Amino acid sequence: MPSTRITTGTWARGSELKIIEAVQAALLSSLKLPDYDRDVVLDVHESTARIVPTGRSERFTRIEVILFSGRSMDAKRSIYRSLVANLSELGVPTNEIKILLIEVPPENWGLRGGLPASEIDLGFKVDV
Repeated sequence: MPSTRITTGTWARGSELKIIEAVQAALLSSLKLPDYDRDVVLDVHESTARIVPTGRSERFTRIEVILFSGRSMDAKRSIYRSLVANLSELGVPTNEIKILLIEVPPENWGLRGGLPASEIDLGFKVDV
């Protein structure tokens, strides 16, 4: 049930859905999520609206994944590898991808009518 934000430059215009699907595919395969679990947004910015690390291009891409805490280090490594592989296929240099996993305990998520996620059967495992 991650919530994901992708931030990149204007090179992505015209490829928005491909980028979103590449990130979603990496999350599905790495976290063993059901296909219907989707919450991904892409922000495309002009160069005047962001500062990227020195030596990086407009293709510098940041992916922030807010997810339930509890994933194993192997699952996290898998997310990192899958995201880099999928985005590099779309032309993002591997050294221009920054991934942030922001882990939040399930009791800090309000879902399905305002219930804490810790009190809901999500239908999938979090501790992969």
